[in-house]
Amino acid sequence: MANEKNVEQAIDAATQAVMVESNKLDELAAGKAAGDPIGLNNLMDVPVRVTVEVGRTRMTLGELVKMTPGSLVVLDREAHEPADILVNGKIVARGEVVTIDGAYGVRVTSIVSNA
Repeated sequence: MANEKNVEQAIDAATQAVMVESNKLDELAAGKAAGDPIGLNNLMDVPVRVTVEVGRTRMTLGELVKMTPGSLVVLDREAHEPADILVNGKIVARGEVVTIDGAYGVRVTSIVSNA
């Protein structure tokens, strides 16, 4: 009996603690944010990952392990089609692949609308 009473008291104490913390969360949710908004200028130096994708393909694991130097991977695009320019994984533009002083680059040919 004493053990049951101790368990009930512990449950009551835990329930009370959760109610108190829940009330604190309600108070935080009701409050307004303080300070100035972040603003676009403060975000301009945030680094983003830019990726250029010239095409994709699907193959079986068996086909993949048979690849050797000199193997060809056929992509799902024709040579004249533009490459996708992605920012953090989302397509934002398309362009043509060019070479600049021996390095690859991409000339933007169109911007993808947000729609």
